[in-house]
Amino acid sequence: MKILSWFLVIIGLVGLVSVRVLEDRIFYDPFLNYFHEANKHLDFPAFEWGKLIVGHLFRFILNLFFSCIIIHFLFKNKQWTIQGAILISIIFLITFPIYLYCIYERFEIGYLFSFYMRRFVIQPLILLLIVPMFYYRKQVEKGEDLSKHE
Repeated sequence: MKILSWFLVIIGLVGLVSVRVLEDRIFYDPFLNYFHEANKHLDFPAFEWGKLIVGHLFRFILNLFFSCIIIHFLFKNKQWTIQGAILISIIFLITFPIYLYCIYERFEIGYLFSFYMRRFVIQPLILLLIVPMFYYRKQVEKGEDLSKHE
């Protein structure tokens, strides 16, 4: 069973990498090249609000799905998987409107600020915090169980 769990964690990682690698083909995001060029003097790209929002929501759902697979099969704890999904969703619910505001202001709020808000919207960066946090939590719980049995 342990081999299956690691295989599914790897599937989750491959899924996240695939979302990133295929981003220009499966998501509507006219800002990919804008930020890829790292030149804040490029012309602000034309875009459609509805398609942009739907594209980002679709990307979020894919990232959330693959992140939950990773969390679930690393820790085999349904409650932690739900907590991870909630944390990832909260970060998205905070950063997405801020990023949309940055777009509305044509990144006048600050190029780097907009760039980093976009990172939190399109990439599952919070997963890099959740996995060590849950690992630490598992170690603490394991230590508490050992002290109870002594």
